[in-house]
Amino acid sequence: MKSGLFSFLFSKLPVKVYGLVGRSGSGKSFRAQSVAKTHHIPLIIDDGLLIRGNRIVVGKSAKQEVSFIGAVKSALFQDPDHQQAVIQALDREKFRKILIIGTSENMVTKIAARLNLPQPKVIIHIEDIATEDEINTAMRTRYTEGKHVIPVAPLQVARNYPSIVYDSIKTGIRRIGGRNRIDVSENTLVRPEFSKLEKTSITEAAVKQMIRHCLYEYENILKVEDVKFTNTDEGYNLDVTLRTPVSMDSQKKLELKEYISDSLERYGGIMINTVTLTVQIWE
Repeated sequence: MKSGLFSFLFSKLPVKVYGLVGRSGSGKSFRAQSVAKTHHIPLIIDDGLLIRGNRIVVGKSAKQEVSFIGAVKSALFQDPDHQQAVIQALDREKFRKILIIGTSENMVTKIAARLNLPQPKVIIHIEDIATEDEINTAMRTRYTEGKHVIPVAPLQVARNYPSIVYDSIKTGIRRIGGRNRIDVSENTLVRPEFSKLEKTSITEAAVKQMIRHCLYEYENILKVEDVKFTNTDEGYNLDVTLRTPVSMDSQKKLELKEYISDSLERYGGIMINTVTLTVQIWE
């Protein structure tokens, strides 16, 4: 009787949502377990997976998708069956805190809404927990070698996605007041299916399709008028023209450009140099 009453009262306590935000390839997944331990967060949402501790509870990893659009849909829980499976698992789990990993605050907020979670109360930026050199090293590894991190043990990943497992990697944090105790977490280094595609195979039509999908997912009232791009040694230069029924301030434009850049880099496997955005207002 007491345990039943405790479970009922526990279920009524508010959930606090944390967001870990940073540009694609900047090392968020690598540091996710350390952030969770520091803030005593039992659950992590990362790229379509619900993770508790060092194991996958449920979900479908975006990193096993073979296409850009498939990866985005998995990461943002667009598939109803995938979304419902994670929502049901969250209902079964006992937790008061959860960490959502995303490339922007907008992405974290959208994932929380899709999983019936409260809006994020605490946003942690990758720059708050990693040095500039560490971030740059992580990004070089991402874009020169196509390696990504899943913040669970290799055995867990290999059971579900054996074809993408590349290696294991460890990270640790020093526990305050623990006599120099260091907690070590083992992460899995993977080569996602979408990162194995040859960059030369990316056509103009494919890039335009990716951008249209990004804009529709970001806000479905946005209509793409034109997309032009050039491929340079530093990456793609994109020139996007879109129409919207409402005005867009400079901050919103900057956020949208970052979302396009991050999404194409993260799931398209292509490096973006610049994004120029032209916004037209229709009546």
